[in-house]
Amino acid sequence: MNLHGMDPRVVALAVAVIAIVAVVAWLYVRKRQDTTAGLRQKFGPEYDRAVLAHGSKAEAKLTDREKRMEGLNIRDLDPAEHERYSKQWQEVQSRFVDSPKGAVAEADDLVSSVMKARGYPVSDFDQRAADISVDHPRVVENYRLAHQIALRVGKDAASTEDLRTAMIHYRSLFEELVQAPTAVVIKEVA
Repeated sequence: MNLHGMDPRVVALAVAVIAIVAVVAWLYVRKRQDTTAGLRQKFGPEYDRAVLAHGSKAEAKLTDREKRMEGLNIRDLDPAEHERYSKQWQEVQSRFVDSPKGAVAEADDLVSSVMKARGYPVSDFDQRAADISVDHPRVVENYRLAHQIALRVGKDAASTEDLRTAMIHYRSLFEELVQAPTAVVIKEVA
């Protein structure tokens, strides 16, 4: 192809089109990297778990979780609920010494009750864990592990150490779920 005989306007237009395509491609790649980085930061270890489970669809799945959660009416516990659930947790923990299996089952039930009170759907465990991963990505794996141990209790396949581990995992999620919201103090200017 002989560029010397081409109209300079056509060459300029071709260069401009190539430059625009390159910029658009660069912006697309940059946006993908930003999205990936944002999801990695928000979901932490849950991001890696999603990649293992869903491969190239992981980011879409995590984004779908976020959109689903936006449609739910998740609320903080009121002070009376916070107090009641905290007392119940103390009772469950105190029963662990005499009845570790019973305490783990109660802890599982109590965490589900707190989730329900806050507005999380609780019918399906996998969906519950996915929902929790949006607001509490750092402890959702603890929740999964604790729940697996709780399921093994019914089959007499959990050791006392497993049960202790389950209680620790339940406690980490419980503490996040009942956390009192940070109060905003508005000072009136006199």
